[in-house]
Amino acid sequence: MNAEKRRAIFDRLAEAIPEPKTELQYTTSFELLIAVVLSAQATDKGVNKATAKLFPVANTPETILALGVEELKDYIKTINLYRNKAANIITLCQQLLERHEGQVPQTREELEALAGVGRKTANVMLNTAFGQHVIAVDTHIFRVANRTGIAPGKNVREVEQKLEKWVPKKHKKDAHHLLILHGRYTCIARKPLCPTCVIQDLCEYPDKTTY
Repeated sequence: MNAEKRRAIFDRLAEAIPEPKTELQYTTSFELLIAVVLSAQATDKGVNKATAKLFPVANTPETILALGVEELKDYIKTINLYRNKAANIITLCQQLLERHEGQVPQTREELEALAGVGRKTANVMLNTAFGQHVIAVDTHIFRVANRTGIAPGKNVREVEQKLEKWVPKKHKKDAHHLLILHGRYTCIARKPLCPTCVIQDLCEYPDKTTY
């Protein structure tokens, strides 16, 4: 796929999705960090249900630490891997207080040093909370990048590197959410909705669906 076609794809996605943003509900960078940690192998909808109960009670490192692991588990037990996530979140809160005065750090290295935070979570924070032009490759983005031909790759890191290189500069900040939302609602896993897709004629997927 050439640069002109990629630019046209992102222009159309940006027009179709004028306010690309995360569907996780949060009001502070710390709340977003907790929500993103919880979202691994879970849906945003499921995370929002849990955090709607958790955040009014505890939404700072200090207040979540005060809950302790067992009480935290009660709030997030509807989410996959909740036991591990509860333990990681408690450790993460301790680390934020000990190393960062309770504030969420704004570098990838410092974020990845926190319990339960990998490269994808760090990239989400850098992009969504701090406005940096990075792209966190989740299952939706990996699928869309490969299926459309925008940035094909055998693994998440390869796709991320190609997107960082090839996404047009003016779309770098929003590319993460444009691709996620396109993958979540149009370029879905089992049977993509090709007939209603705004980039159908630009997409290089050979097995486009029809009604």
